[in-house]
Amino acid sequence: MLIFDLNRLNPLEHQIYDNLIPHLKNSDHLKITEAAEICGCSSSKISKFVKKMGFDNYKQFAAFIRGESLPEKKVSSEMERICRFAEQFDPALVDTFLDQFDRHEKIVLFGYGPSFICAQYFEYKLRIHSDKFIVAIPDIITASRRLDDKTLLVIFSTTGKFASFQAVCEEARQNGCDILLIAEEYNQELIDDYENILFLTNSTQSQQLKPYEKSRTCFIIFIEEVIFALMER
Repeated sequence: MLIFDLNRLNPLEHQIYDNLIPHLKNSDHLKITEAAEICGCSSSKISKFVKKMGFDNYKQFAAFIRGESLPEKKVSSEMERICRFAEQFDPALVDTFLDQFDRHEKIVLFGYGPSFICAQYFEYKLRIHSDKFIVAIPDIITASRRLDDKTLLVIFSTTGKFASFQAVCEEARQNGCDILLIAEEYNQELIDDYENILFLTNSTQSQQLKPYEKSRTCFIIFIEEVIFALMER
């Protein structure tokens, strides 16, 4: 992504732009020191100018003016993983969730830390497009008052491994409440603890990250797709 915005330039920077552009278009190897000499300023001033224009450096700016292809920026492995998830998103995830959503009068969204923030966002969006009772809850004491045989407990978790989920699940089962775990990462071991799981991805994030440090971007993409499906109804 590039942001090309001449409106941000002051009069001196506009003068640099007007002086520099013809030379860049007619030269394949105009160095930054030569550009500074042409414009009657320092090399650091040229660097500040191109960054204010929205470019990483002078070399990238010169290539853009000459119409050359720009080198691709290196992205993190997590960004690559998210891009693959978005490109290969399976609509069956949405259909499966909505099928269970439709069969329950009440929806309790549960999570810890950043996952609870995702649950709160989901609560807000669902309330706009549904007349059901919907609430996001971050602790078992509050959740226990809401769990009955008309409720779907939806747990958001990147790994699904928190031992503290066991208590809320036991409470839910005792009250006849259905449970759906939405796990960001794939982990077949979870099948032993949950009868109903949506694995959003078939991958995992870096194992060096603690659960609260991991991204929740896939949750947000899933939530938006669910809301889009509800809006289409």
